[in-house]
Amino acid sequence: MRSFKIFIAIACLGFTALVTEAFITMKTHKLITPETAGKGFAVVELFTSEGCSSCPPADALVAHVQKESADQPVYILTFHVDYWNRLGWKDVFSKHEYSERQNQYARWLKSSQVYTPQVIVNGRTEFVGSDEKSLRNAIKTGLDKSAKTELTLSGIKVQGDKATVQYHAEGVTGNSALLIALIEKNATTKVKSGENGGHTLSHVQIVTELKSISLKNDGKGTENIALPHGFDPQKWELIGFVQNITNGEITGATKAGFSSNMSADASK
Repeated sequence: MRSFKIFIAIACLGFTALVTEAFITMKTHKLITPETAGKGFAVVELFTSEGCSSCPPADALVAHVQKESADQPVYILTFHVDYWNRLGWKDVFSKHEYSERQNQYARWLKSSQVYTPQVIVNGRTEFVGSDEKSLRNAIKTGLDKSAKTELTLSGIKVQGDKATVQYHAEGVTGNSALLIALIEKNATTKVKSGENGGHTLSHVQIVTELKSISLKNDGKGTENIALPHGFDPQKWELIGFVQNITNGEITGATKAGFSSNMSADASK
């Protein structure tokens, strides 16, 4: 991957590929509670792959976070990278642009390597994706800080194979971009080969589309998002966040759901 050396299957020594074992060892107390949250937010990006035997524990951890932080401004995005695809199993959720995003983080964070599973919180803190203590600490730090940017997504309409969404970002600088991710909330895959061959893997908050928008001074606009065939509004959501394109810092974030009466097929 460009000039960065890929270290794979080294990040989670001591873990197995079994998701069930990850759940057995998972702590059961809440990661975040209303009492511990401030006025901030936490954007949690997991770089993962179905071809990586170290990734299922990280997938299980972020699923746990997603469940326990449902009432808090914690935004989970899982990016399935494609550099594992040549090693025996092609991850159906993978895209090369997600591998490129991880490489961009390596440049922003001045790191000489990329690996899976990797978590990056608010664009500035990275660690092994199955490291629960680091994840707890990073989320708490993000929630305790006030957001620099106020972002709203509204006016969502579905027409045929696309959705339109209105956005408004306040407090942005000239080096900011708005990213809007289309998220599939849950999915499972029966992996037939590769390091996880024979296992059924569960995923949450899968990024299927990622749009990057250069923000103007007023921070307002409308964007189109491509939708999958057979779109079910209850199974998808949008997550938006504002990112400094010079250092990767995420300064504000929000999410928006689709109303239950929206249907791509019915709107054609």
